[in-house]
Amino acid sequence: MKALFIVTGRGLGGDAAVALNLIKSLEKKGVVCEIALDDTAPGLLFKKNNYSWHKISIPQAGGHSATKLSAAKGGSKLISAANKARKLIKSQNYDFVVGVLGGGAIVGSLGAKLAGKKAFSLISTPLDSKVCPKFNECFILPELDKFRWEVLPKNMDRSFYPLPQDAGRGDANEGLLKLKEYPNFDETKKTIVFSSGSSIFNGMVDAICKVSDSTDAYNLVLVGLPLEDVSLDEIESRNIIYAGYIDWINHLFKFADLAVLTDDGVSLQESLCCDTPIVALTHVKWGRYQNMAGVFKGAIVESSVDDVFKNIEYAFDNYDNISKNASKYGKLCLEASDTLAEKMIKKVE
Repeated sequence: MKALFIVTGRGLGGDAAVALNLIKSLEKKGVVCEIALDDTAPGLLFKKNNYSWHKISIPQAGGHSATKLSAAKGGSKLISAANKARKLIKSQNYDFVVGVLGGGAIVGSLGAKLAGKKAFSLISTPLDSKVCPKFNECFILPELDKFRWEVLPKNMDRSFYPLPQDAGRGDANEGLLKLKEYPNFDETKKTIVFSSGSSIFNGMVDAICKVSDSTDAYNLVLVGLPLEDVSLDEIESRNIIYAGYIDWINHLFKFADLAVLTDDGVSLQESLCCDTPIVALTHVKWGRYQNMAGVFKGAIVESSVDDVFKNIEYAFDNYDNISKNASKYGKLCLEASDTLAEKMIKKVE
């Protein structure tokens, strides 16, 4: 059995991680998987994992922050993109297609429909949730409000994010050894990880600087690569460890006492699998609010950027209870990738 993953984004962040994790689960079950990215995507995550990819066109309309104008601009490019996807799908004779989030989900749906092939979409934005169910079966990820509905619409199922095969298997000692490479790391202090995924947003920089200005009681570790309009000048004058884009995030989560993450994405579940309590910053990514605290109840403390220090203190004051809930949800999240792969294979056979 052979599958094509059509993935939105730059091929190095959360969208790519979702695809890669599900690919690993399908490969364990004997499915040969190939990848298609937008021709401008650097694809660093796939390259690090020794995967090549097909270059096609995958328009983006802004995801959760899509406006009518941005959606219209993205939609105007969809016909050409869908035809490129159709040609690829037919030329390689895939058994099914998996469209991954946003533009990738939509192009996957349309391309597979035009090619007459079975398709599945992983959806999490208002736009892909409107378009994709009209063409094929969809799996709702936790960011979408429908995830919380008791009864789902036709052509929809729900799934936690597919996680890496080694999720939750981080080694705290490995995390410690990595952090010791930074001269300003202090082993006697608690450690807090700040991350907004592969890309660092201004709100995350503001948050870590606020904590740094409020206390010197913690090791503050910032992870990710800044977007083009984000400057890291503010952290250079503070006692902050900037780790950049790393492939040892599980070790870091396992060692860390707390994670400050954005209110979305794979990192939330990866942290939960490592039993690491979370303070989730809301309205950081394009102003959106995902209510992940409503999905992972008792394991996540919500916070605005302005109140981040206060909520970090609250999390430490209630640490045992939050850790217990993080562990409970972490076990459920660990099973998500294999469960999703099994569902897809059964529907294709």
